[in-house]
Amino acid sequence: MPVPLSVLDLAFVGSGQSPRDALEASVALAQRAEELGYRRVWYAEHHNMARIASSATSVLIAHVAAHTRTIRLGAGGVMLPNHAPLVIAEQFGTLATLHPDRIDLGLGRAPGTDPLTTRALRVPRQAVDHFAEDVLELQGYLSESSLVPGVEAIPGRGTHIPLYILGSSLYGAQLAARLGLPYGFASHFAPLALEQAITLYRNQFRPSPQLDKPYVIAGVNVVAADTKEDAERQLASVRRSRARAILGRGASWTDEEADAILASPAGETVATMGRYTATGTDHEVKAYLEDFARHADADELIVVHPTAKRDARLRSLEIAAAAMPPHDRRDGSVLRG
Repeated sequence: MPVPLSVLDLAFVGSGQSPRDALEASVALAQRAEELGYRRVWYAEHHNMARIASSATSVLIAHVAAHTRTIRLGAGGVMLPNHAPLVIAEQFGTLATLHPDRIDLGLGRAPGTDPLTTRALRVPRQAVDHFAEDVLELQGYLSESSLVPGVEAIPGRGTHIPLYILGSSLYGAQLAARLGLPYGFASHFAPLALEQAITLYRNQFRPSPQLDKPYVIAGVNVVAADTKEDAERQLASVRRSRARAILGRGASWTDEEADAILASPAGETVATMGRYTATGTDHEVKAYLEDFARHADADELIVVHPTAKRDARLRSLEIAAAAMPPHDRRDGSVLRG
C-alpha cells in the first residue's frame, strides 16, 4: 500500500524572482498541497543562500498557517544549535496555540549554512556537542516538566508539539532511536547513509511517551510533468542550478558551461546529491515513489519539488499526489495513542 506523502518546501528563489515571489509561491504550494491531501508541509532553516528564502522558519510557518486551514505545518527543520531551546519552545508554542493540532517541529544538528555565516549567527563551536541535551530541554518546555527549575515556555508549556529528529548520518538515527522520536532522513540531498541509518534506527528504537514504534520519513526529489521530455528538461535545469550554487558559488555559467562541469569528475557531487529523484510522468513517478518507499523502509515520504518555476512546481505537486491516495491529516502528528 502506498505510503503518505508530505512536502518539504525550501521556498526556492528562481532566476529573476525576489524573495517575496518565493514566499508567495510557498503559500500557493501549501494551499494546493492541502487541497490534494498531502499530510504536511515543512520548511527548512537555511542561511545566506540566495536561492532559498526559508531562513526565518517560524515566521514563514505562521504566515502559511494563516492562509491554510487544515494541513500540518512545521520545520524540517530548525537547526537547534543556532538557537536557545527556550526561544524555539516559545516560537513553536505560540504557533501551536494559534493553530492547534497543526504544528510539527523537526530538529537538525547541522548549522544550515557555511562557517562564515555560522559565526555571523553567533553560534559557539561547541553548540553541536549539546544537541541531545538541547532536544531534551526543548521537550521539557513543551510538556509539563521543564528541566530548568523556575523556567517555563509561555506559550509552549503543555502543547506537546511532536518532535522529529532529522539527519543524514548515523548520529541522528541513534539519537532518534534512543529518545523514541520519529526520524527524518535527508535522502533528497545526502543519500549515502540512508539504508544503514534507517536499519540502525529501527533496530535500536526505544518506545517513548510520544511514540511506541519506529516512524521513518524519507526525503525524495520529484520532477514530474505531463510529458517525459518536459520533466527531463526541468531536471536538467535543476542540475545546472545546483552546479552553479554548489560548485560555482553562484557563478553565472551558461547552460553549456554548467553541463560541462556536470560531466566532469567535480560534477559527481551534484549527481550524488540527486540520487533519489523521481522524474517523468504520472506512471513513472508512481512507480519510482513506491520503489523508493520500499527501499528506504519508510512510513512516509517527504518530497521536494526543486523546479524553480512556480507553475511547474505546482504541476509536479499535483502529479505526485495522483500517485498516492490522500491521507487523513489527523493521524499525522506521530503522537502515541
